[in-house]
Amino acid sequence: MSIFTPTNQIRLTNVAFVRMKKGGKRFEIACYKNKVMSWRSGAEKDLDEVLQTNTVFVNVSKGQVAKKEDLSSAFGTDDLTEICKQILAKGELQVSDKERQSQLEQMFRDIATIVAEKCVNPETKRPYTVNLIERAMKDIHFSVKANKSTKQQALEVIKQLKESIQIQRAHMRLRFNLPAKDGKRLKEKLKPLIKTVENEEFDDQLEMVCLIDPGCFRDIDELIRCETKGKGTLEVLSLKDVEEGDEKLE
Repeated sequence: MSIFTPTNQIRLTNVAFVRMKKGGKRFEIACYKNKVMSWRSGAEKDLDEVLQTNTVFVNVSKGQVAKKEDLSSAFGTDDLTEICKQILAKGELQVSDKERQSQLEQMFRDIATIVAEKCVNPETKRPYTVNLIERAMKDIHFSVKANKSTKQQALEVIKQLKESIQIQRAHMRLRFNLPAKDGKRLKEKLKPLIKTVENEEFDDQLEMVCLIDPGCFRDIDELIRCETKGKGTLEVLSLKDVEEGDEKLE
């Protein structure tokens, strides 16, 4: 005996879905598990890798597809790709308590990994292990936010950990060359943005090797480009100023 399946129903298995209420109606999209957070953090760029189908539902579990007129009324467009992106960005991920806990634990680990990669003990210039950062995060009772990227939260963690352990962003090492006529004037403007000058030579141009806080890189780059009208050069020698060696602090 054949079973009749309505044409407006789509059956999906092994699915996670994102729900959003808009215009007084509920809309859902079907996604692959573990891909939603990757999309929101920017790690995943391909929408096809996130969505199981480029379809907007009223109810994913029952396979009920949203009406075109309802979508146009709520979102102001009938472009399914654009609507899916809106729901993916602002909707609520529907997962079981066990899955949600697993995702938060993974995010906690990812945040600790980013912090360990970007930071050092300022006294020894040596990096911390991921395990130590995790313990320090637990000590300050850091709570992971599922709707914020791991990079954003890593920056928050660094600020909070400064109150409990010796930690700072690892410095970047730069070399820049400035035309002689701009050198003296620009040097004074660059001083507040530089942590340590390692080498300085002034002949027909000013050449300087220095350490900076990574957060100042954009300001330094813009200053040199604008003030020298493109004649000055800036080179990144190393992204992290870290002492070499196998030893890591525990």
